[in-house]
Amino acid sequence: MSRLLGAVTVLAIGLGGPALLATGPAAAGSTRATTPVVSAHPLGSAFDTAATRYGVPRDLLIALGYAETRLDGHAGLPSASGGYGVMHLASNRQVRTLDEAATLTGLHRRALTGDPAANIAGAAAVLRSYADRAGLTAAQRADVNHWYGPVVRYGGAADPTVARLYADTVFGLLTAGFTAGRDGALTVAGRPVAPQRGALAQVPAAGTGGFGTMSTDYGPAAWAPASTSNYTVASRPSTYRINYIVIHTTQGSYASAISWFQNPAAQVSAHYTFRSSDGAVTQSVREKDVAWHAGNWTYNTQSVGIEHEGYVDNPSWYTDSMYRASAALTRTLADRYGIPKDRAHIIGHSQVPGATHTDPGPNWNWTYYMQLVNGGASTVGSGTVNTEASSLNVRSGPGTGYTVVGSVADGATVAIYCQTTGTTVTGPSGTSNVWNRIGTGQYVADAFVLTGHDGFIPGVPRC
Repeated sequence: MSRLLGAVTVLAIGLGGPALLATGPAAAGSTRATTPVVSAHPLGSAFDTAATRYGVPRDLLIALGYAETRLDGHAGLPSASGGYGVMHLASNRQVRTLDEAATLTGLHRRALTGDPAANIAGAAAVLRSYADRAGLTAAQRADVNHWYGPVVRYGGAADPTVARLYADTVFGLLTAGFTAGRDGALTVAGRPVAPQRGALAQVPAAGTGGFGTMSTDYGPAAWAPASTSNYTVASRPSTYRINYIVIHTTQGSYASAISWFQNPAAQVSAHYTFRSSDGAVTQSVREKDVAWHAGNWTYNTQSVGIEHEGYVDNPSWYTDSMYRASAALTRTLADRYGIPKDRAHIIGHSQVPGATHTDPGPNWNWTYYMQLVNGGASTVGSGTVNTEASSLNVRSGPGTGYTVVGSVADGATVAIYCQTTGTTVTGPSGTSNVWNRIGTGQYVADAFVLTGHDGFIPGVPRC
């Protein structure tokens, strides 16, 4: 039903859109950017249609959506910064992509926020309008490298360092390639890219050591200050003792969260934000100052707020890289301010008295995180797959009742981030109920892995 609605919605855009679209890709005659790629995936079909109609490179459109939401529309619910759908069409004081999409397509906001195909089409229309305003020719529109400027504008960041971070994330996905969708059925192959960054080419890239100004509180962090309208200047810990560390989930992307803290209308901030893919961290508020993150003034004054890129209902955002990097910061903060390393003082946003938020949610692995924070078990183990078949099934959880999400070849070496108990199985290594997590949401039975140990590996955390 929803898939049919999406197809009808996109068709309606083509027939009834405003006059601006009359000069769009159908008239321009571009071929490379508009050649449809047949896709059996429901979202893939929507991306094919929108890319063809608006002359936006299909894989760029998918990469932008993946960077924003992992292509998860969250049932039409808004992100923390007022963004909707798989493409995060936003409506706030700084970013108006939702309103622009409504004007360009003639569609009601209800369709743009609730129907994935309409949401994707709306984003494509907005991107194309930005390309037209930038004066891109048909030949330039056919070359993904010329779309850097429109992507920057779509992100809406006012700070040049954050603007580059946003666009570089999208083009980095095109370089690396990725598989999207919770069912893993939509794949974008990696390819060389050379984005035309314009003036942002002079802005240091994230991770180079020159990204903005590095934090004076925590060495690994980049510094991208929040708007002064979004926090309170203080002199902690002399004015307020720091007793807690509050763990949050951004309900949005890394770059979008940092940008949102710089928006004076946000009235919210956090001290630190971590990126899912690699554990990179940016500081937005000095530790001495009071960030507005907990929804409770007493807890704001007595805590450091740490945001983590992602959404509470999608466990794929909670990567081992992010867990480990965040735990290193939490351990540093606890040592610096004398905060006990326990769950009474390292808490989730949902535990703050009077909280209306649920983050970091049920998919956040507190057992694993606290082991990392306390440093008692932080080793990444390894093992060799040992199966009588050509490959071993990888499952979404520790048991044979969980969905198969992939496979790993016999003889392959796997990293083991943590171990837990689950279904008892028998394999070449014996009978065991131990399962090894080899990636985010990826488990294999220990009975089929040679680790040099019988069951649990010393030093490897429990999941």
